[in-house]
Amino acid sequence: MRSMNDERTDGRHLLTIGRLADYAGVTIKAVRVYHDRGLLPEPPRDSSGYRRYGAEHAIQLVKIRTLAEAGVPLARIGELLAAGREQFAAAIDEIDRGLRERAEQIRRARHRLAQLHDGDRLFVSAEVADYLGQLREIGVSERTVLLERDLWIMMRSVAPGQAAAWIAGKVAAVADPEFRSLYLDYDAAFGWSPDDPRLPAIAERTRQWFAAQESDTETGPPPDPTATRLAATTTTASSPAWARIAELARHRT
Repeated sequence: MRSMNDERTDGRHLLTIGRLADYAGVTIKAVRVYHDRGLLPEPPRDSSGYRRYGAEHAIQLVKIRTLAEAGVPLARIGELLAAGREQFAAAIDEIDRGLRERAEQIRRARHRLAQLHDGDRLFVSAEVADYLGQLREIGVSERTVLLERDLWIMMRSVAPGQAAAWIAGKVAAVADPEFRSLYLDYDAAFGWSPDDPRLPAIAERTRQWFAAQESDTETGPPPDPTATRLAATTTTASSPAWARIAELARHRT
């Protein structure tokens, strides 16, 4: 770094904006920003049309740079430069609290980003994510798992209390070999024609399975009608074959 003694004009230490920036360890753009913010006085131009800076400008610029590098917002630097000892300490404490809060926000944001590696847990409860994981383990296609995940996202928004109760029932169901077999058949039927002759058998098994669950389970609170309607509409709209299975199971006596 060159000494200021290398720059002399008319017996004074005068620097161009480039030399000033170099001495203070900042960019020319930063110097101009500090001018615009009123943090660094802007000297008048000399007869050659250049602005010449003295030692006081360099000292002020180093102070500004030091505060900025410490995390002090530009909007607060002028206040700190003009503050007395007690006011300076109080302002620094306040800024430090703000930085700690921002650091905590960043930590939480990074935690949520890390959850993106397991996208299910970012959008649904841990219980639902575990259930979806079990569906994958038994061989359910990713297409169907994602359809069910989206259904749980909707249900949690519309009826969070009932969604929590329903997932408990689903977790219990997936432990049943017949449910797992039935779910795999549903998954396979996704793209079938609604006239496929295999659908009535799936519908009958579905009806029997749910009938068995109703006889083994105490009657709980009535389901939320909006949530039930949304769930049924979302599910059947995904696959004409699934809609046909639901129709057959509903009207089978």
